[in-house]
Formats: sequence, structure tokens, C-alpha cells
Amino acid sequence: MSTTAQRIKDIEDEMSRTQKNKATAKHLGLLKAKLAKLKRELITPTGSGGGGGGVGFDVSRTGIGTVGFIGFPSVGKSTLMNQLTGTRSEAAAYEFTTLTTVPGVMQYNGAKIQILDLPGIIEGAKDGRGRGKQVITVARTCNLIFIVLDVLKPMSHKRIIEEELEGFGIRLNKDPPNIVFKKKERGGVNITNTVPLNHIDMDEIRAVCSEYRVNSADIAFRCDATIDDLIDVLEGNRVYIPALYVLNKIDEISLEELDLIDRIPNAVPICGHKGWNIDELKSTMWEYLNLVRIYTRPRGLDPDYSEPVILRSGHSSVEDFCNNIHSSIKSQFKHAYVWGKSVPYPGMRVGLSHILLDEDVVTIVKK
Repeated sequence: MSTTAQRIKDIEDEMSRTQKNKATAKHLGLLKAKLAKLKRELITPTGSGGGGGGVGFDVSRTGIGTVGFIGFPSVGKSTLMNQLTGTRSEAAAYEFTTLTTVPGVMQYNGAKIQILDLPGIIEGAKDGRGRGKQVITVARTCNLIFIVLDVLKPMSHKRIIEEELEGFGIRLNKDPPNIVFKKKERGGVNITNTVPLNHIDMDEIRAVCSEYRVNSADIAFRCDATIDDLIDVLEGNRVYIPALYVLNKIDEISLEELDLIDRIPNAVPICGHKGWNIDELKSTMWEYLNLVRIYTRPRGLDPDYSEPVILRSGHSSVEDFCNNIHSSIKSQFKHAYVWGKSVPYPGMRVGLSHILLDEDVVTIVKK
């Protein structure tokens, strides 16, 4: 671990000393590729080294989505979790109180959402210090990350946590780069682009490919990508997770300061122990989880609004809806009637491939 961490530090030091310009772009691209390969060794779990999973890091999944709380010690994660779920995560006014992953479940809009209060991370987690490595490994499996910050020092802590997560291959509030990479047996590296590439040139692309021992491949750039985007695609182990910055302890700042921090993108200011703005946090969480509520309507009866079927956006076809209720329904399916935003008129007849939207009402007709 120490040798990998040392090599990472050496490359980071060299990158910080190297001035960025046209002449050094290729060299910097190579250094970034070497760095990504070394960091992959830290991301990939080892058999017995690196501290293992540890007590409290094996969390069984419950609910339709998982929200992980990440933050420095004593920023109020445990108090906030108590507010959202009623689960008692030991809260105290000193650092490092939560030493294991504490799971809880909250009910919202008819959905069960799992909340994980992860142990406080410290700077250097991605280099294997503290419990940070295991914490971020769990974070990679979450559907949404709450980065809980002390409002009195949000910017410094925000930057450190973002760097830790980035180092572990977690990309926050980003879409995967639109780069199509296909390896082939022979023919060299063929590069095409449908948009102008303003951040990288062909020499950099070929240098990075060479570092990854990619000798023959088709690479199609469909976005104005950076060298980091290309490395992410070649690594293939990146996860793209939405994140919310939860700015806690707003009872300790003035209204003018609150107005300033309210401009931070993807942020919700709250006071956990006083319960301020928790409803706003819940509704924003729902929006970021991208969940879809579908109500059932048995033939000849009124819709059942008490227990919606919860689907993920992107997996919300009538077929997904049927499979969610029972695996046998699809084989007996004749057609469905839908009321709501996904159809041009109420009660429209649709097939299995029809995509449902939030709060649609569905009647299934069997053969």
C-alpha cells in the first residue's frame, strides 16, 4: 500500500511542478494515465491486504434506493439520520463517533429508501489512511450521496471530500463522457470526432492509448472531451452518482451568510438538530434519486393511491411495472390502459414497451 501511495504522491508532485501548455500536454496526459492506473490498485479490493471490509461494512440492501452520508467527523450526519429515519446512530459532540456503517430506512412518497450513515472520512482516505478506503468503497454502490458539510467551513471540506471521491473513481453530478471505445485485433488506433476537440490533440490521445497498451481500436469522440474523460473510458470502472451538498448547522450563521451559501449548486442548507428545512431536503433527495411512482387501478375500481409501485427512471416501461408486481403477469399480459403524463389522452391502450412517467395510473388486462 505504501509503495503505491508513494508512487501516486511522486506523480502528483511532478504534475504540480509541470507548467500546463501545448508542449507539456502530452507529458501531462501520460502522467494522468499512470496516476489513474495506480489509483485503480487502491480501488480494487485486495484479498487480505488493505484492512479488508471490517466490521460494519457489509450492508444488505433494502428499499428501492440507497443514500450514503459522507462527511468529516462531527458535521451532524448521525443527527440528520435520526431526523430522517428514527434510527439511533450514536451522536456526540466530539470527532469519530460513528465507526461502522449504520443503516436505516426512511419512507417517502410510498417508497422505502435505505440511508447509510458512513463513518467520517479524513483527508487521505484514497491513500488508505483511516477507514476512508472502506467508506468510499461502500459509497460507490449508492444511488445518491449526501455530502454533509459544516456550514462554517464548507468550501475547504467540500473540496477535500470531492478529491477523495474522485480519486476512487466516483464522478459526482456528471454524465459519462460520450466516447465510444471499441478494441479490435488489428488496424491501429483509428480516432474520429463529430465535434471539435478543444482540450486534447491526437498526440495526447495516442500517448494515453499507448500507456494502456491499446494498439488497435476505434475511438469515436461525440463530445468535446478532456484527457481525463478518455482515461475514465479506458479505465472502465468509474461510477457516476448524483450528489447533494447538505450544509448543516445554519442556526450558527447570519441571514446574509445563508444567502451566500444558498447559491452553491446542488446544495440544501439545513439545521439537523432543530429540524430546519428537512422537508426541502427530502423532496430534493426524491428528485435526485429519479424514482417513478406508478399507481395500480384494478378493472372497474378506483386507483389505489396508498401503495404505489416504485420504479427507476430509465426502467419504467409497462413491462418493468408488470415484473415488479409479479413475474407471471407478463406471460398473461394482453394490454394495459394508462392515465397520466405519459399518454396524450386518459385511458389510452398501450403495450409492454410503453414508458410510464411519475404518478401514472395503470390497469393491466390479462389474456
